[in-house]
Amino acid sequence: MAPAYHLAERVSLAGRNGFRVASRAELFIDVRRAEALPELFAMPYLQRAPLLVLGEGSNTLIVGDVPGVVMAIGGMGREVLARDDDGALLRAGAGERWDDVVAWSLGLGYAGLENLVLIPGLAGAAPIQNIGAYGTEVGEFIQTVEAWDRQVGALVRLDRADCAFGYRDSVFKRDPARWLVTAIELRLPRRHPPRTGYPGLPEELALLGAGDAPRPAQIAEAVSRLRTRKLPNPSMVPNVGSFFRNPVVASAHALDLQRDEPSMPAWAVDDDGALRKLSAAWLIERAGWKGFREGDAGVSAQHALVLVNHGQASGAEMFALAQRVALSVHERFGVWLEPEARIVGARWDAPGARAAFASAAASA
Repeated sequence: MAPAYHLAERVSLAGRNGFRVASRAELFIDVRRAEALPELFAMPYLQRAPLLVLGEGSNTLIVGDVPGVVMAIGGMGREVLARDDDGALLRAGAGERWDDVVAWSLGLGYAGLENLVLIPGLAGAAPIQNIGAYGTEVGEFIQTVEAWDRQVGALVRLDRADCAFGYRDSVFKRDPARWLVTAIELRLPRRHPPRTGYPGLPEELALLGAGDAPRPAQIAEAVSRLRTRKLPNPSMVPNVGSFFRNPVVASAHALDLQRDEPSMPAWAVDDDGALRKLSAAWLIERAGWKGFREGDAGVSAQHALVLVNHGQASGAEMFALAQRVALSVHERFGVWLEPEARIVGARWDAPGARAAFASAAASA
C-alpha cells in the first residue's frame, strides 16, 4: 500500500494556485488517506506552525512564499452510499476533481449539479466556498461534510445546518485554521426542476434543441458552452475565475446609482426589498478596467470580473491590481468590492483598498 502521506521541504506552489505565481512552501505535506491525520497533527511542529490547506488553488492568490506547513488532501475516491427511487447519497473525497464529481453524478442519472459544471478545483473546496453558478449553490445538495477539527483533534461530521452556508461562504471559510475538509456527501435527486433563467442559458439551450424540459445533461452542456465562451481558460491564461463577489448594498443606494446609470443591473436579495445585489463585473467594466494590462497583470478582455496573469506577474502585482480596481470602483460608485478569491500572504483591508482610499481621501 502506498504511504498515507509524503513530506517535502521548499516545494514550489506555482502549480497549486490559479494565477500560477511563483511561491514556495516551507514544508509541504501531501495526505493520501484521512487516517494519517491523527499521526500528523500529533507532531509537535504541526501543533505550533502556521497551516495552509491547499488543493489545486484554483480560487487562490498567493502573495509571496508560505511559511509553516502547506497541506494538500489527495483523491480519496467516490462512492454511492445509498440510493432509492427518489435519488441517492453520493460521497466524494476532498481530493477528487469537482468537475469529475459533477460528470460522475450526471452519468449515474442524478440531477442537481448540472449548473455547477466546469468549475475548477477539488471537491473539498466546494463547501468551503459554497461554490455557485447559474442560479445554483452546492450547499443546497450537501448533506454532510466530513472534516478534521483541529480544535477537538478528531474527524467530525457536520450536517448542512452546521456548515452555515451563505453566499460564497461557510463555517469552514470563516474559521480556516480549524477545519480540514476530507470528504463531502451529496443528496441528489433523480428529478430536479431545471434552473434555466440565468441570462444566456435559455438561448444556449434553444441552440441545443433542448425544448421546454431540458435534461440535466443538456443544461450541463449549455453551461459548459457559456463558461467556455465567456471566461478565459485558466490552463491558457492563469486566473481564478471571478475575483470579486457581487456586492450587496442598501436599495436606496442602488436606486441612487441607477438614476445616474440607468443600465446598471441590480437584483433584490430579500423579501422586504431593503437590499439589492449589484453586478461587480458591470461596475468594474464601467470604471474602465476591462482589458486593462500593466506588465503581465491584467483584467480579462472577455470578462471584467476576471483578473489574469499574462505570464510572469507576481502575487504582489496581482494583489496590487485587485486593490486598484476596488479603489476605483469605490471612488466612482461608493461601493466596496470584496474578494471572492482566497488571498494568502496579504490582508485585503490593511494595507488594502480601504486603507488606500482613506489615505487618498485624507490628503484630498
